[in-house]
Amino acid sequence: MVHHSGSIQSFKQQKGMHNSISEILKEKTLKPTRRSLPCLAQSQTHPLNLNHFLSVPLSPGEPKPDAARLTQSISTSCSLLPPQPAEEGKDHYVEESDSRTYEARADQSFLIQKPVTRAKLEARTDSLQGKNRPKSSGLLFRDGKKRIDYILVYKKSSLQVEKRCTFEKNLRAEGMMLEKEPSLTNNDIMFVKVHAPWDTLCKYAEQMNIRMPFRKKCYFTDWKSKNIRSRFHLRCGQIKSWLPRNPMKLDKEALPDLEETDCYTASFSRARMHQFTINNRHTFFSNSTRSRIVHHVLQRTKYEDGKSKMGINRLLGNGTYEAAFPPHEGGYKSRHPIKIHGAQNHRHLLYERWARWGIWYKYQPLDLIRRYFGEKIGLYFAWLGWYTGMLIPAALVGLFVFLYGLFTMDSSQVSKEICEANTTIMCPMCEVNCSPWTLSDSCVYAKVTHLFDNGGTVFFAIFMAIWATVFLEFWKRRRAELTYDWDLIDWEEEEDELRPQFEAKYSGVERVNPISGKPEPFQPLTDKLSRLMVSVSGIFFMISLVLTAVFAVVVFRLIAMEKFASFDWEFVKKNWQFATSGTGVCINFVIIMSLNVVYEKVAYLLTNLEHPRTESEWENSFALKMFLFQFVNLNSSTFYIAFFLGRFAGRPGKYNKLFNRWRLEECHPSGCLIDLCLQMGVIMFFKQIWNNFMELGYPLLQNWWSRRKMKKGGVVGQNAENTAQLPQWDKDWNLQPMNAHGLVDEYLEMVLQFGFTTIFVAAFPLAPLLALLNNIIEIRLDAYKFVTQWRRPMPARATDIGIWHGILEGIGVLAVITNAFVIAITSDYIPRFVYAFKYGPCVDKGYRHEKCLRGYMNSSLSVFDMGEPPNGSQAQTRYCRYRDYRAPPWSPAPYDFTLQFWHVLAARLAFIIVFEHLVYGIKSFIAYLIPDMPKGLCERMRREKYLMQEMMYEAELEHLQKERKKNGKRYHHEWP
Repeated sequence: MVHHSGSIQSFKQQKGMHNSISEILKEKTLKPTRRSLPCLAQSQTHPLNLNHFLSVPLSPGEPKPDAARLTQSISTSCSLLPPQPAEEGKDHYVEESDSRTYEARADQSFLIQKPVTRAKLEARTDSLQGKNRPKSSGLLFRDGKKRIDYILVYKKSSLQVEKRCTFEKNLRAEGMMLEKEPSLTNNDIMFVKVHAPWDTLCKYAEQMNIRMPFRKKCYFTDWKSKNIRSRFHLRCGQIKSWLPRNPMKLDKEALPDLEETDCYTASFSRARMHQFTINNRHTFFSNSTRSRIVHHVLQRTKYEDGKSKMGINRLLGNGTYEAAFPPHEGGYKSRHPIKIHGAQNHRHLLYERWARWGIWYKYQPLDLIRRYFGEKIGLYFAWLGWYTGMLIPAALVGLFVFLYGLFTMDSSQVSKEICEANTTIMCPMCEVNCSPWTLSDSCVYAKVTHLFDNGGTVFFAIFMAIWATVFLEFWKRRRAELTYDWDLIDWEEEEDELRPQFEAKYSGVERVNPISGKPEPFQPLTDKLSRLMVSVSGIFFMISLVLTAVFAVVVFRLIAMEKFASFDWEFVKKNWQFATSGTGVCINFVIIMSLNVVYEKVAYLLTNLEHPRTESEWENSFALKMFLFQFVNLNSSTFYIAFFLGRFAGRPGKYNKLFNRWRLEECHPSGCLIDLCLQMGVIMFFKQIWNNFMELGYPLLQNWWSRRKMKKGGVVGQNAENTAQLPQWDKDWNLQPMNAHGLVDEYLEMVLQFGFTTIFVAAFPLAPLLALLNNIIEIRLDAYKFVTQWRRPMPARATDIGIWHGILEGIGVLAVITNAFVIAITSDYIPRFVYAFKYGPCVDKGYRHEKCLRGYMNSSLSVFDMGEPPNGSQAQTRYCRYRDYRAPPWSPAPYDFTLQFWHVLAARLAFIIVFEHLVYGIKSFIAYLIPDMPKGLCERMRREKYLMQEMMYEAELEHLQKERKKNGKRYHHEWP
């Protein structure tokens, strides 16, 4: 032992460890490190004693439990169920075909091997567990003790009996307990309840490196400024107690499971089980952790003897099972108020404190979401909440820009000149049944344009470009904090299982996996490239289909412009611009929503055609296709209006025509920005309403139809209705499964909205406000859907939002370019700027706001000679005006571009270059200043690793000393 202690001390000296963990624990602490995995409250039984008691094997002299009773408690799907006691009051289904065919194959050794020890230990620890055992809530086996961790569903009419029985036999060989139950709502449905015993959970928790609460506790403390910080925090606490409560924060009294803990976590190990806080083995592994362990086993269990075919996903694909899901933890509603009686379960707590509409203004309980649905879904809601919160300053600034345009609308010099231009005759908008019109007829159009095209446009575009960078950079920091709190820092994603379709397609060609060292199906490079080329061709074909639809809308706008300009109704004739843009946008929205349905099916087909190797590759490929399709579909018409509308119309007397029939559309004298604004506003508003209706309405209708079929399902349905309380597995089966695409649809909707909010935000400053209002509703819609309308998804782990982060960064780069072009080309900001400093009344006098724009409209309109009026009519003038910078007809070079045109063009190009470089420089500088991980978090992580090593060394040393005293032996070997 002396030798052992010396080795410990020498190791600590090498590492610079001068303070023992016992000394550290004696120090007063300021604030515990926040960890999401709970440290269970100390019970009356010491965890070390309980652990030692649970780990003691049964003595040979102890009587073994009855094998028949154990077989009954672990009744399988392929063996004849023994008769049940009358007091259970249930009718148990006996599958005769399975028992006749595979009774001989049932390996009874797996039924009585470990359960004997387990049953004996349970009997011996009943007095210790006492009230801590979970109450029966329809989530337990028939014995009322074993918790249901997973549900498998199959049809009795299924022909895949052999695969199912082999799979279930192998599950029992892995240590799982199975029990069958017939459905009360469908005679053809059978449920297989899966329970993972304690030994199995420990074995796979060690294999999966699941981090669990460590037995000892310690704190992160700033040693130098501890006293100063203690006084400072004390004063701050007193000041906060005087202030009113923040209504947005969640009440900790209502969420008792989310209290901050003072435990560190470490990868679970059965050899060091005495070091972990195991006060109650029923609650040591949370429900989501148990479901994840069972799913891990289901994915790696073979269903054909002597072959490498394995996994529940393949069995779901070939129809052996209909569904596989973890059960919900009970109902989400209660007749008793939660404030008085408390929450029945975590699902009820999530509904009351997250999914209800009455708490739309409160923060989300992310720790509880993560604990119930897993880290992957928790990160989605964390990102959605962070995005929604960051939209608040963007929405306020956009609203201020809009209000600035509203208050200065009447004082705008450009609007005044347009409204007062009663004698300015504009050229006809069509060549048949169209007459000249006065510029003052578009007074309302000009005022509305000023709402979105004013002096704050450039500032807001720069602000939103910087906002996008700040949003992504601070999200990285927020993600780092979440991954630390959720013990994901050292977690590495496991290698995904092969997809069943990939295995079936390439089972004839195998190669050795360089990671696992096992043979697996292999896709040849030539086959992969050929499939990729077909997929890329399909993508280009669908994009060309989008462009064709946009071209059709353009043709409609040309026809509508001509019809509305020559309309008999004077109101429509005066507002032909609004009529043309409004009808064009509505038709474009219908086309967009129709094509989205087609795109989803095409993307699904092309992704399956590529035969991705793993599920993550399939999800990334599908997500990228869906984004490309819907982004092009949603923004192609917007790009046309922003950069092509009115750019190639020509001039009076020499108009460019489409098919030599329809004259190309022109911009209004006040600019084309109002068309772009109208396009964005209508599409964004109606698309958000449609998406929210489909997200909530479709699951509600489907679940209503399922309940209706249950009520009309004959005898079984009547019995279920009279029972009033269906088992939880029946309730979950009648809910809708989560989308086959996972979170792709949820992320896609938000990423497209992010693009709309940033790419053309210079034309529509109210876009962040609409996005904020939509996201407040979206969070509660998604919460309600996950908690009440969907089956519980498998609690998957993830450390980031995946491919979507790269897409968001790409959108941020594209937003800088598009906003620069919108301000320079679509907006009239640059022409007004050039006129004020070069041609206006304030030349060489400095800029004087609106006074310097006097005469701007007359300067921006050119003159066209329409010829002599017919029959000597004096009512019609000879000259009309049109929007362009061209020489008058009486000049030496009529209708050529003037010098002002080239000045404006040069200023536009210069603005694009300066704007892009300036904004990119600011974005890069901000990204450099903001580290991806907070400095304090880095220090806490390093401090935690140091203290964890100390705790492990001293805990193991203490354990070895106790073993030496117990056995009366001396240990001369090195400490492991």
